[in-house]
Amino acid sequence: MAKKQKAYARAGVDVDLGNKLKRQIQSLLKQTHGPQVLGKIGGFGGLFRAKFPGLREPILVASIDGVGTKLKIAFAVNKHDTVGADLVNHCANDIAVFGARPLFFLDYIGCEKLQPRVFDQLIGGMSRACRLADCALIGGETAQMPGMYRKGEYDLAGCIVGVVDRTKVIDGSNIKPGDVVLGLASNGLHTNGYSLARKILFEKMGLKPSSPLPGSAIIVGKELLRVHQNYQPLLAKIPTGTIKGLAHITGGGLIDNLPRALPENCHAVIETKSWRVPRIFQILQQSGSIDPHEMYQVFNMGIGMVAIVGQPDARRTMSILHAREIGRIERGSGKTVLEL
Repeated sequence: MAKKQKAYARAGVDVDLGNKLKRQIQSLLKQTHGPQVLGKIGGFGGLFRAKFPGLREPILVASIDGVGTKLKIAFAVNKHDTVGADLVNHCANDIAVFGARPLFFLDYIGCEKLQPRVFDQLIGGMSRACRLADCALIGGETAQMPGMYRKGEYDLAGCIVGVVDRTKVIDGSNIKPGDVVLGLASNGLHTNGYSLARKILFEKMGLKPSSPLPGSAIIVGKELLRVHQNYQPLLAKIPTGTIKGLAHITGGGLIDNLPRALPENCHAVIETKSWRVPRIFQILQQSGSIDPHEMYQVFNMGIGMVAIVGQPDARRTMSILHAREIGRIERGSGKTVLEL
């Protein structure tokens, strides 16, 4: 006889399937674990031994975020590992600006109905990104909520915790006029501006995720699913004290994010012609008739991370970070000034 489906499963929540999938992903999580991870996978919380050899005064740094409406592209293309990696990398960058290295990561997946293939891709992407970031994926939560989400859709959130020695915290307090602003290249839109990008590309231009990007051989869906780059491993190669300030260029662009790293008596003057803006942003601006200033407030425009250093350290730092000089620090009031 066929096994009778449980009432909760008939209501849209398959607890048994959830448990089965969680058991199957244990190897992916274990691949990110070192000796500091304690306890079994799937407990009520993740356990991490707080021992930090070499740090005199360890400071924990935490951040939480999502990947926004980039998920809509993942749904349309039916590819989900990249947004899993995006989630980890975005969070890693948010704590890297303080000089912190990641310790552990937890995820939240809320969905209309648990789809094994989608779940495996998401966790696979997170696991791979955590391994590359030397960060332990120690747990998470998967919530099946029929009626809360559209069919086939889900939401993602991630929480990361890292550590930095108090004497090595990067806080921007030493930034002064004459310092150099360096830009590290982004890998496309990263995880911001997708609501506007989708409106322009799909509604105004009439493109589909399977359409070629105008003037390019790459299709739109692939372009929009480029993985958000993790800059922390590169930044960790820079000698302590060299970098005076860092800004992760996410929602708000250079205009809103760079001031977070500035002291109140300094401006960051950005020479926008000092780098080539990637074609995807040119298409969005031209096809959407978007004001240039708004472009630099919505999108990263090809710069995913900004580092501020003293003039004597600029050339060597640029070489290590594969960065370019995109501006300078002047006296001001803590704002970004664009030279268009």
